[in-house]
Amino acid sequence: MIGVIALAVGVVLGLWLDPTVPDWVQPYLPIAVVAALDAVLGGLRARLDGIFDAKVFVVSFVSNVLVAALIVLLGDELGVGGQLSTAVVVVFGIRIFGNASAIRRHLFKA
Repeated sequence: MIGVIALAVGVVLGLWLDPTVPDWVQPYLPIAVVAALDAVLGGLRARLDGIFDAKVFVVSFVSNVLVAALIVLLGDELGVGGQLSTAVVVVFGIRIFGNASAIRRHLFKA
């Protein structure tokens, strides 16, 4: 319940304060969001499977975001940022759909 309340407060504050993203962060933000979404769905799947561990979730969340951002940064430095961004989105997309399928099977027994 605390998470839902925190999410609601965050959305209200985001709409009220209307924050802007610095230009240097913009290429990394979508990749970080996809990486974070992967960690959240992985945590939900682990919770439904009864093997959730908060430490593992936090480490997974932070490391996913950092590694994804570093891969895109490396791609930008090498001049192939778009290709590596696509690769990161594909990999995390596959993981997200795998976790979503497992969650669906668990919830609907199908």
